[in-house]
Amino acid sequence: MKKIVVVGGGTAGWLAANHLGKKFKDNAEITVTLIESPDIAPIGVGEGTVPKIRQTLSSFGISETQFIRECDVTFKQSIKFVNWMDKQKHGSDNFFHHLFDAPDKFAEDLTPYWLKHGQGNRYADMLSPQHSACELNKAPKSITTPEYEGTLGYAYHLNAAKFANLLCNNAVDKFAVEHLKAHIVDVELNNDGAIAALVTKEIGKLEYDFYLDCTGFESLLLGKALNVPFIEKSKELLVNSALVVQVPTQEEDEIPPYTVATAHQAGWIWDIALTNRRGVGFVYSNNHMSDDEAKTKLDHYLKGNPSELTYRKLPMKVGHREKFWHKNCVSLGLAQGFLEPLEATSILLTDFAAGFLADRFPESEEQMLMLEQRFNHVMGYAWDRVVDFIKLHYCISDRTDSTFWLDNKKEETIPVMLRKRLKLWEQFNPQKEDFFSKFEIFDYDNYLYLLYGMCYQTKLAPLSSRYHEKAKAKADSIQAIAAQLSLRLPNHRELINKIKLYGLQNI
Repeated sequence: MKKIVVVGGGTAGWLAANHLGKKFKDNAEITVTLIESPDIAPIGVGEGTVPKIRQTLSSFGISETQFIRECDVTFKQSIKFVNWMDKQKHGSDNFFHHLFDAPDKFAEDLTPYWLKHGQGNRYADMLSPQHSACELNKAPKSITTPEYEGTLGYAYHLNAAKFANLLCNNAVDKFAVEHLKAHIVDVELNNDGAIAALVTKEIGKLEYDFYLDCTGFESLLLGKALNVPFIEKSKELLVNSALVVQVPTQEEDEIPPYTVATAHQAGWIWDIALTNRRGVGFVYSNNHMSDDEAKTKLDHYLKGNPSELTYRKLPMKVGHREKFWHKNCVSLGLAQGFLEPLEATSILLTDFAAGFLADRFPESEEQMLMLEQRFNHVMGYAWDRVVDFIKLHYCISDRTDSTFWLDNKKEETIPVMLRKRLKLWEQFNPQKEDFFSKFEIFDYDNYLYLLYGMCYQTKLAPLSSRYHEKAKAKADSIQAIAAQLSLRLPNHRELINKIKLYGLQNI
């Protein structure tokens, strides 16, 4: 495997190129090339990430200061879920946070306490001082905190087009990735069904040993050329459309340090604040709401639609490929599949898959079948567990105000493993041992924030008075830390402005 090609740019393609370029930077025999079409524009509605991206960017040698300055970056410490529960029971504009600070060191002790005594308080607020920091629009770190380190856990919101450009320059300059711009007009196969060559309009035929398909929904290599089937997940995940729009903001506007995800009659709305605009997407099921209704509701969310705002409709084909690696081709990003934007799963799965591939890349054809089977097994498990976690948001909601929410509770729409886990968690609060695989993309702490943020009912045995006193003391200490951090941490926009002026400390 001497000649590797990544087909398609964007975030997926350039993440893959950096992972592989870094892997083989000291091996002169192996080359990495990326080919992208010169006229495919990014969607550009604001992207959200998860904390793992910090480790990835640091490993690529990208300065966090440069990244923040060049990609309109803001910090993301949470997803704030608004109106995901019944308004009559929980109030209008009810909300909970899925925080990025893992509550592991507190959760085992405090979850039973919250279930018995704390339900007048928000679960995340009891377990982490980050809840208060988010509500006060605080940054997760200070200007003196070194790059990629934080007082609180964080990821980013970013401009996807600028991010792809940053990754491109890094791959080309640091890892000697060759960058070609060309339209692929045909894919030629060998007699054994593997890819033999790409035929381009501008350069002609190009032959490589290994191919990465990062061509988005089109899945030009794995889907079209190799005919790997697509597995629909529309029976489990009901949303299938989105209206997206960019909303300009003012320099003095507050920047929430979290994604806002507001539920509505037939789906939800994402709202991501960058430094100079908001990316807003109205996600819905067109089986439960017409396109005209969706537009009207998005107008209402934006408090009217000024004529300069342009909505774009994006159909969402929900599901993934039956296999992710076939012969000498691996798919990444949207070419692997797409579920929906909830919980920023697209970049998360792309980064995970690209790193996993680079870690055990085939050196020869003899290794291919073994590594192909391994990759498909792991990625299949990871995708299934992401479906479980996304479905959890819908199926445990107590909203009953539309057929959309009622349909999401039907047993036949809930994946089998999730059904089993929910049965268990009716009687026992989750334990780390319930998540037995390290390939759980969403883990123990993620499930805790979702389950008890949405007031999931778990029956528990009586608790001792000694436990009660100990847990109360721990909960009180978390609130004291939250009060201290509210004084120490800077305002979110204030920190972004300082980073642009002065930069963060180098690692």
